Amino acid sequence: MRLAIPSWAVPHPSSQNMIKAALGYKFHWAVADYLQRAARHIASKTDVDQAYALGKAAVDHALKGDNAVMPTIVRVSDKPYKWKIGVAQLKNVANVEKMMPRDFITKDGFGITEKCRTYLTPLIKGEDYPPYKDGLPQYVRLKNVAVAKKLGNFKI
Repeated sequence: MRLAIPSWAVPHPSSQNMIKAALGYKFHWAVADYLQRAARHIASKTDVDQAYALGKAAVDHALKGDNAVMPTIVRVSDKPYKWKIGVAQLKNVANVEKMMPRDFITKDGFGITEKCRTYLTPLIKGEDYPPYKDGLPQYVRLKNVAVAKKLGNFKI
């Protein structure tokens, strides 16, 4: 038997274990933000520009033979909003959680402060809709051309 529970009814991942223990049901739940993070058709111009710049930087690092690095976005200024691509060593960022500053959230915990709005506003500015055809977004299609093998056989 599958148990369907809307995401709004399961407030926290730990609730899954409580329900499983109490009722014996195995189930999966999804958070609505997954859809938002995959919604390229409503991405801001800033977001798209930064995504392409990060992708290009990642390829550039790979072509140079860099290893264990990750391109980053470095905020240069707020007004006007300026940014550049930086680089982080994976050992410094992998499995590290960066929390939102407490002064970004209102005291009641249900809103954002002006400081947070100042930080976020440049990130959501500008529209950059993909081209549409018959009501559907038309995305770039990769050629998926294989490159010549460069490494020898790997043995454990």
